[in-house]
Amino acid sequence: MSSCRRARSTRGFTLIELLVVIAIIAVLIALLLPAVQSAREAARRAQCTNNLKQIGLAIHNYIDRVNLFVPGMSAQPPGDGWAWDAKVSWRAMILPELEQTTVYNSFNLMLAEDTAGAAWATAWYTLIPVFQCPSDGKNTGFTPYGYAGTYSVMGPPPNPSGGATAVPTTNYNMSFGDNYAITPLGCAPCPWEDTLPLSAGVIQRRGWNGFWGTTGVINYGGERGSMRGFADYRSGQTATVQSVTDGMSNTLLVGEVLPWQDNNNEMYGHTGIGSGTTIPLNFYTGQYNPPCGGFGTCNFACRESYSARGFKSTHPGGANFLLADGHVQFLKSSINPFTYNALGSRAGGEVVSSDQY
Repeated sequence: MSSCRRARSTRGFTLIELLVVIAIIAVLIALLLPAVQSAREAARRAQCTNNLKQIGLAIHNYIDRVNLFVPGMSAQPPGDGWAWDAKVSWRAMILPELEQTTVYNSFNLMLAEDTAGAAWATAWYTLIPVFQCPSDGKNTGFTPYGYAGTYSVMGPPPNPSGGATAVPTTNYNMSFGDNYAITPLGCAPCPWEDTLPLSAGVIQRRGWNGFWGTTGVINYGGERGSMRGFADYRSGQTATVQSVTDGMSNTLLVGEVLPWQDNNNEMYGHTGIGSGTTIPLNFYTGQYNPPCGGFGTCNFACRESYSARGFKSTHPGGANFLLADGHVQFLKSSINPFTYNALGSRAGGEVVSSDQY
């Protein structure tokens, strides 16, 4: 007797079933990607926090050695004129405390920044990772010199390794506090700063004379300026621990910035040392395509405007700050502007409680 085998039929996916499976996988990926991105940003933000803690420790070691907060830049104070004999920024001055003594020693500190040239080339082209926030994917630590990159008081020296000529940039600026950033340099009335004389009835003042933390140069409204925070970019003022009468834990020392939103961000030059708190936190100034406006423009979205002197980051919702006592605090973009200003001044006499920020 012959037998026959019945062929077994195999059943595959129908088109509808296949589409359903693909849709489920797509939904799972869509749910997973934000979680992965969030975890990566959390890691980057933690690294940024660690960078600021290292900078804070370096500054406090500097204080122990010199008995002063590191000044915004080393310079011969120019008095009331515009001229200066500027040398290096505060970042270069704390390099020994960051275990970068070799880089520090490669600066010729007898030279002013606008005449140093090739003498600074080795230090100029050495990347210092602690000054770079990993969340800022647009900052590589160097940018071309000029309109689309950054201007520098010192034209960049030739790269000793034969690479591209560039300007070193940074994600961390010292705070000049609630000194004027825009007024009286132009664009008055400014939306965030009060002009002088003050209007009748002003109780909480926004901005103080002594733009960018200087003693003035411009005697504005009959008022002489002085450094409200820690960064003086041209007149040689310094701060001591004793001068921080508002409390070390309530005063901003260093905060985050974005080089691609500031055409004057430079690692070692004096004009790129600081940012202020009168400009809203995370205010966008990334516009640069012509016609943007040029330095001093009233187009506040332009990276050449003085509104670029504000703190900002790519972290969602705010930015990291180093306070004068060495701890790091994340401030939200929604912070009350008067509270933000008060945190910028080291001796303003304002009362700020921790639950306000």
